[in-house]
Amino acid sequence: MKISDSVWPLKIPFRIPAGGGRFIERSVNAFLVAGRDLCLIDAGVSGSVSSLLNLAMTAGREPGEISILVLTHSHPDHLGGALDIQKATGCIVAAHPAERGWIEDTDLQARERPVPGFSTLVGGPVRVDRFLGDGDEIGIGGDRSLAVIHTPGHSPGSISLLLGDEGVLFSGDAIPVKGEIPVYDDPSTSLRSIAKLEELKRVKILLPSWDTPKEGAGINRAMAEGKEVIRTLHGVVTRAAGKETDPLKITRGVAGELGLPEPAIPILSRTVAGHIRTMERGEKI
Repeated sequence: MKISDSVWPLKIPFRIPAGGGRFIERSVNAFLVAGRDLCLIDAGVSGSVSSLLNLAMTAGREPGEISILVLTHSHPDHLGGALDIQKATGCIVAAHPAERGWIEDTDLQARERPVPGFSTLVGGPVRVDRFLGDGDEIGIGGDRSLAVIHTPGHSPGSISLLLGDEGVLFSGDAIPVKGEIPVYDDPSTSLRSIAKLEELKRVKILLPSWDTPKEGAGINRAMAEGKEVIRTLHGVVTRAAGKETDPLKITRGVAGELGLPEPAIPILSRTVAGHIRTMERGEKI
């Protein structure tokens, strides 16, 4: 399904092992932006390479025309297929410098952010060939480009991208999705990043990594709901932390109040830790 004149999406399903033969079913969106060359935004998980290369052919182009892979951040569901894509196409890899450590050293990421099943989700490390900062432009041919917007919070170097001539905003995981497991490092920073995206003009289509495309009023609603997720969770963590000091027990209490299954706890724990740090700093959400 084509999103706009230049944008082709791909929904990539994957599973996170949860022990006892159980899995958490997830999916992530990657996007192909077609200009004179092709720009791939995120690489899904390991094993996604055939689907991503076929996406280029669906767009009427050759996979070898993918000249740049932009990683909105370094987490497994965005980085996992990068090595195979780079090998298949010879493309350069671009990301924010704050994500470099976990992209170029996936063992380091596995130690510092031990997502269950990490080794099956990530095909291996890749070198970051180009560093992207707030306000940079990624040319896609002619006078057309993607504007880089630094939107930290989900991770320190998370970026969003704006295809200005078509009003298409790729938000990565900057906006938490209502009903999903909330995943971010810093709630205050996440709120500021969402506010930054809300200020953008002439956005016609919002393309999150974890959600369906949004248009019109749906764009503002998605951003408002993302902020609500963060603020609601902060209240839940505050109540749980008032009764308990052990981080794991706090996370279990939060998961119970939110109705999240036990297997979600390892993923949720980092988010809860971010809220606890915010409380300790005396910040209000």
